[in-house]
Amino acid sequence: MLIRELAPSEVALVAAFYEEAQDYWRLADRRPPDAQKAAEFFTDGPPGCDPAQSHRLGLFVDGRLSGVAELSFGFPAPEDGYLGLMLLAPRLRGSGHGAALLAEVERLARQRSAPRLLLAVLEENPRGRAFWEREDFRPTGISRRDDETGHVIHRLEKGL
Repeated sequence: MLIRELAPSEVALVAAFYEEAQDYWRLADRRPPDAQKAAEFFTDGPPGCDPAQSHRLGLFVDGRLSGVAELSFGFPAPEDGYLGLMLLAPRLRGSGHGAALLAEVERLARQRSAPRLLLAVLEENPRGRAFWEREDFRPTGISRRDDETGHVIHRLEKGL
């Protein structure tokens, strides 16, 4: 297993991974991922965050991109870390690789002295929420409905 920063020049690699993990995108976006979705991995982030200060991580298992994570800083509070996306290939879910990728995300957030790490989880993703709760994330009490997808989204946080 290897975790490393991904570069925008690796967008085709991300696109192939998104195709493998399209079950998540069909749930989240209500449609399969396209090439633009993979390109957005390198530019998307929470409001007010500097993409140049973000980490775009790839988890490689047996030389194959098998997971991604996007960590930004500055949302919702200036000192916070925000995990905008963490996604594993279906073949690896439940294998412990998610906890390993999260540990690297937390290490990077602590390195920036972030007091907490936040994320959003879809109400329609109980398996994802169970993972986050096993990893000590707790509800903040902030939820919203996404007008485009109809999802109810809950914000979770973990003190670092």
